[in-house]
Order: sequence, then structure tokens, then C-alpha cells
Amino acid sequence: MSRVQRADGATLACVFLLMLLMIPARLVISGIPMSITPATLAGLALGVIWFCCQLVTTLGVAKGRNIARTALFLYAISQLATYGYATRNYLPMDELEGADRTIVVVFGTICVGIAVCDGVRNLARLDVLLKFMTVAIGVVAFIGFLQFSIAFDLTKYLAVPGLRPVTDDGFVLERATFRRPAGTTGHPIEFGVVCAIGVPFAAHYAYRAKESGQKAGKWWLCLAIIAAGAVISLSRSAILGLCLGGVVLLIGWPGKRRGQALIAAAGFLVVLRMVVPGLIGTLYSLFDNIGSDPSIEGRTDDYESAGEQIAKHWLLGRGNGTYLSEKYGPLDNQYLGTLVQNGYIGLIVLVFLFLVGMYSAAKVRAISPDPVVRDLALSLIAAQAIVALGAATFDLLWFSTATGLTFVLVGASGALLRTVQAQTPVLPPMWEAVR
Repeated sequence: MSRVQRADGATLACVFLLMLLMIPARLVISGIPMSITPATLAGLALGVIWFCCQLVTTLGVAKGRNIARTALFLYAISQLATYGYATRNYLPMDELEGADRTIVVVFGTICVGIAVCDGVRNLARLDVLLKFMTVAIGVVAFIGFLQFSIAFDLTKYLAVPGLRPVTDDGFVLERATFRRPAGTTGHPIEFGVVCAIGVPFAAHYAYRAKESGQKAGKWWLCLAIIAAGAVISLSRSAILGLCLGGVVLLIGWPGKRRGQALIAAAGFLVVLRMVVPGLIGTLYSLFDNIGSDPSIEGRTDDYESAGEQIAKHWLLGRGNGTYLSEKYGPLDNQYLGTLVQNGYIGLIVLVFLFLVGMYSAAKVRAISPDPVVRDLALSLIAAQAIVALGAATFDLLWFSTATGLTFVLVGASGALLRTVQAQTPVLPPMWEAVR
């Protein structure tokens, strides 16, 4: 008789991902003055549970140092410092409301990262979490495919009691002659980046199933749907993310798999060109006409205003959530937005957070002899590289779905490093071994 798995950190993180990816991003909790999503509330609950578990030693939650957790704590401290600096004096009511809401949302996602880092205690449970995330991204991509192909917006029917829409617009925009889907996310750009994040994990589980002799068809289908979702988003951020993620994977994969992946990618593009005439040409034009694209010009027009704000508040920023796009103009660059709202300290900590997530996974590849674990670590590096690049091409942390996945990935890298380090025997010093 198989033993029933007790709910743990992976279970709770899966609940968070379910809310994050399956509930449309425009739906927020009714009856609360702030626009708070169910996923944010779940993240805060995870933080409370994590804190309570740290008070006892019987619930299996990890304790002790971990570089990913340290980076998350530093990010939390920088956010508190910025919030205190911004609210110490008068703020217009709309900016104060933005700062209040943002600090709640930020801590909801930070709590998720810490809970994953300390609450997912072995490779099997981490696999459960990442598989669930990959399948959920596949569902989001499929919803986006329906929006793109037949203009059927399934999100209109995903009404949840107790939630209200924060915006009245739909999830489908247009570019050239094509519809640009957003799935359940807040924007087609975010949709494309979320799909790009899912590609390395879908590829990992597809190859893993194939090499272990298991049925891999469902994972290949999931990979195809997610990759197609990234392409039909018609987003430069998604395409650049796919390319960067692919380069990272190709560098780490064995030679035989590289060849198979390149042939599969070429075949994928040929099929897309046959099934959706004009799609590849539209994607090419996104980069060919980048110098004269009005959307690019619009993003750079507000840099002068941003420079003035940086000069005034260069250390801690003017306050996260206070630089309102409808008031000061959009900042479609997360690094620039962080510099404006969190100052140089916030920017340094954000970059450190991204680097620590990738470093944790890279260290796993360096110390683990298990090829499956090394390949999973490579997928985490690729996914987080996509996140770091996406932060340079749009305001990534302004969108709840991409933000939630970012902190889940950092926490997962920390959990994987903690698990592998616990399994790796500590060798005695050389002089003791000789003696």
C-alpha cells in the first residue's frame, strides 16, 4: 500500500501557482481597497506559515543559511527601506496608495520565494512543483492559442466568486494582421515571457522521459504548445528570451541532444510558417524595423523624466509604486524602473537576486554527479536568464504572473542547492585523509 504524501511546502507552492496562472490577472479580491490578487494573498499566507514553521523543529522546514534565501531577505530589506524613505514625508494620495499596494504585493512574492527555498526539502517534491508549473504554463499557452487562432477568450468564463475585474479591457490586442493573446496574464508581452520561461522545463521533462524509457509524448506536446505560445505573442521580449534560453541549453546539453534540438527547432518554425502564413515575416519585421518602431520610440521618450527622478532620489529611489505611468509616463525597462523607484541600492539588490538564482543552479551543476539533477539545474539557469533579459525589455515586476514565477524560480534554485549540498558527502581535509 502506497503511503499518502502529506501536504508540505511543495503542495502549498502548487496552490500558489494554481492561483497565479489559472485565475486571470485582472481579477482582484472584492471588498479590499487595494487591488490584491488571490495569488498575492496566498503568498502572504505562505509567509505566515513559513514564520510559524521556523519556531518549531518538527515540521521539516529547512533552517540555516542559504544564499538564495539571503538574497531574498536583502531584497525585502531594500524594499522596506525604500518604502520608509518614500512615506516619511507627504505623498500625493494616488502615489501613496500605489506605494502601499506595491509593498504588500512585493512581500507576497518574496514570501513565496522563501517558502519554496525552505519548504521544498527533496528532489522528488521539487520535481512535483516544477512539473506542475510547467503544465500550468502549458494551459496558459493553450488559452492564448485559442485567443490567437479563433478569437475565443476563455478568461471571460473564468469568473471566480468574490473577485472583481480591475480593468474592463480584454486579453487580446493586435499587431499587424494578427491577434496578440495574453492568456490569463496581464499583457501579451508578459504572456510571451511566461511561455518562454516554461520552455526549458518542458524540454527537460520531455528529454528526461525519453531517456528513461517512459512515455514522453505529453511532454513533447506541452513543449510545442508553450513554444508556440511564446511565438504567437508577437513580442520581442519573448523571442529574445527564447533565443537566450536556447543558447544556455545548447551550451550545457550534450552534443547529440544539441543536434536533435536544432533540427526540432527548424522543423517547428517550418510548421508554424505553413500553418500560420505571414507569422514568421511579422516576427522578422519586429527586429528589422526596430529603429523606426513607434513603440520603441515611445518607450525612450520618457527617459529624460526618469533621469530627473534618479538625480533627486538616487540612493533609495522615490518609492516603489509611486512612479505612475498615467502620471509620469511608462518605463518599459525594469532595471530603469527599479533605479527610479528603488534607487541604486534597490537596483544592485535586484541584480544580485537574479545572479544568485542563476549561481545557485550553476553550483548544483558543479557539485552534483547526477546528470538528471545537472540538467534540471541547467533549465533553472536558462529560465532565470530569460527573466533577467525580460527585465531589460519591459517592466517585468509590474506584472503579477511574471513576478510570481521569478520568485518561485529563485526559491527553487535555493531549494535545489540546499538538497544537493545535503546529499553531497563532505570530504575530510587532505592531511586527515593522508593520516
